[in-house]
Amino acid sequence: MYAREHYRAATSPNYDEVLWEVSQRAEVSGSLGKADIGALLVWKRLSARTRWAAALMALPDTQVRAATSKAWDAVRDTSLPRGMAAQAGRAALVSLPGFRHGDALASAVLTAEAPLRMAVYDSRAQRALENLGITLTDESGRYGRYMTIIDEILERRQPSEQDWTARDIDIALFWIGGP
Repeated sequence: MYAREHYRAATSPNYDEVLWEVSQRAEVSGSLGKADIGALLVWKRLSARTRWAAALMALPDTQVRAATSKAWDAVRDTSLPRGMAAQAGRAALVSLPGFRHGDALASAVLTAEAPLRMAVYDSRAQRALENLGITLTDESGRYGRYMTIIDEILERRQPSEQDWTARDIDIALFWIGGP
């Protein structure tokens, strides 16, 4: 896949700084708080002008950290296949406002918690998979199925791609999926 290289050539090398900073804080604390989620919201270029954002901000940070700590444990559990770990991590976030539906922000949180294991999901990745003839339905459990597909792609890497991570695959899919 040359898509990763095209993405990197067209995107500032500083773009993912927010993701890596949040990930480093998660590594220390084993969870993410509201400020971390807010940073990821901006990084994903999502809107905070929603009822769920206000509801999330109304929660105590300890409650947010309790849910993201469970997600952190799940996505880092290497005894589980990547897709099952992703599904468990996604389920741990459902109690939080903004995480009941859709996988874009949830996948960013889970990727920040396990950046070498998880990948970001969005509509561009969905389009790329469709363009590649890979079906990913939007039924419940989509993020776990997405990560299983990512795992299958990683298993078919070419020798020159052996250093690729799940994040590298999602970057390539993002580029292939276009605007």
